[in-house]
Amino acid sequence: MSAHARVAPGEPPSRWEVRVPGSKSLTNRALLLAGVAAGESSILRPLRSDDTEVMAAALRGLGASVDHASDGLWRVAGLAGAPRGDAELYCGMAGTVGRFLLPILAAGEGRFTVDAHAQLRRRPLGPVLDALRAQGATVTGDAFPLTLLAAGLAGGEVTVDASVSSQFLSGLLMAAPLARRETTLRFASLVSAAYLRLTIDVMRAFGADVTAGEHHLTVAPQPYVGARYEIEPDASSASYFLAAAAVTGTTVRLRGLDRRATAQGDIALVDLLERMGCTVRDGADLELTGPGRLHGATVEMSSSSDVFMTLACAAVFAEGPTTIEGIGHARVKESDRIAACAENLRRLGIRVDEGPDFLRVHPGLPRAEVRLPTYEDHRIAMAFSVIGTRVPVRLEEPSVVAKTFPGFFDLWPATGASVELIEGAG
Repeated sequence: MSAHARVAPGEPPSRWEVRVPGSKSLTNRALLLAGVAAGESSILRPLRSDDTEVMAAALRGLGASVDHASDGLWRVAGLAGAPRGDAELYCGMAGTVGRFLLPILAAGEGRFTVDAHAQLRRRPLGPVLDALRAQGATVTGDAFPLTLLAAGLAGGEVTVDASVSSQFLSGLLMAAPLARRETTLRFASLVSAAYLRLTIDVMRAFGADVTAGEHHLTVAPQPYVGARYEIEPDASSASYFLAAAAVTGTTVRLRGLDRRATAQGDIALVDLLERMGCTVRDGADLELTGPGRLHGATVEMSSSSDVFMTLACAAVFAEGPTTIEGIGHARVKESDRIAACAENLRRLGIRVDEGPDFLRVHPGLPRAEVRLPTYEDHRIAMAFSVIGTRVPVRLEEPSVVAKTFPGFFDLWPATGASVELIEGAG
């Protein structure tokens, strides 16, 4: 991407369509479990992005084979169990790598040195480390970089703090079949519960059974086996195109995304946009039509917080304020997303109220050509591109979208948006 580029503006047609790439959450779960499974796995329609390439590189560093057979197929020859031997590994910015990989390493044997990008070093890690130490792992350090001396996981009853991120629980759950005895993970509260359901679905696809209760999960020792697993389109990535149709009054067709069939939590945005006036046609390809004008609403997004910024940007063009609640855990994502979203909206001249776990957006006409920082956060960059469907915007460091959606700005012209892309300081 050049230092300055522009997404070609233009009015979108009344009906348009797009196919977003595969789910990052599903791709990294499937890659990890294929990496420790016995036999070969085929992963169809995987997402190729910075986060998934980091997972693939980590698995190769542990001795698994990950082959990009084609853009639409990865083949993985697994380790037939937890990793053995010493390794130095890097997690990049990917929470799904850092928080998922550590329990899998602890289930193995060896000395593992694990580091990450400065952004991931700042994100919480304590609950997963506490749970691993409780099962016998020796961990030096409380954040990346750290060293893990692994001699297998003992299993047993383990209490997990999942109030900040479900990734802690998902990582421990995926490692539980590799423990020496039955594992019961107990938790008092849980955010982003839909992601835990995704974890259980992928585990079952690779041969592991999970008994789920309201506040506990129980897993017996059992092997993972290679599988053929197809990745569905990413609901989080689809959110930006859905919002674009919502605020332009057009119809978008999301190829391959079926609201009735997916377990992805961020598909809940469709329900919220319906409440705000959109019309939806369900099917194998989801269709959403924006109204003449959205109307504000009060919504709870604790299970779909990755797309609260998308809704906040759409709410700028609604009639009446929109209050988004239950998003306090979004303050410890790639950025403090509540603060970053509020600051950018204020730069645009939009009145915003914020609290520890809520954001209230008052509608208004955004200032044109405002230069917006992206805070090293892919979702900030993509969400604020929605503003560009109505008012030209300028985005700093847009290449951060490569974390989960490298081709985002190649597809975005279908929305008719005007977005200037600015790489580098100055």
